[in-house]
Amino acid sequence: MEAEMERICSDIEMEKHDDKQFIEEEEEDEETQLLKDRFHLSAISIVESEAKKIGMQISEPIVACISNLAFNYAEHLAKDLELFAHHAGRKLVNTEDVILAAHRNESLGLSLRTFCNDLKAKEPQTEKKRKKSLRKEDRATTSAFLTADL
Repeated sequence: MEAEMERICSDIEMEKHDDKQFIEEEEEDEETQLLKDRFHLSAISIVESEAKKIGMQISEPIVACISNLAFNYAEHLAKDLELFAHHAGRKLVNTEDVILAAHRNESLGLSLRTFCNDLKAKEPQTEKKRKKSLRKEDRATTSAFLTADL
């Protein structure tokens, strides 16, 4: 009787766990679907806008196909970026990962490097970096004096 009660309790706990996991997966699926829908709407808007600029009309199935291709490319790119960061021992993706992902497309890689360098040039140097470089200079000067005293 006691063993039967434990089994029933265990089954109930498993059902609760399964229900909780199902709800979490369902919420994640809803978020993923919302993101996918927004991506598709943006891609469709861009395709239609670009077609209009050059005086072209594109059929709906072609627009949907372009949107799906762009989404699939973005998914693969995100996975590659995650792998590059993981390989480098980081949890976050950085600009170097993005540039590395563009290695097959020379012009895109060059554009990304230029953009990244422009951003770095505009970024003001922080006080920490300045202090750190001053400390290194101080240590170098101090060690030079210590060496001279010997």
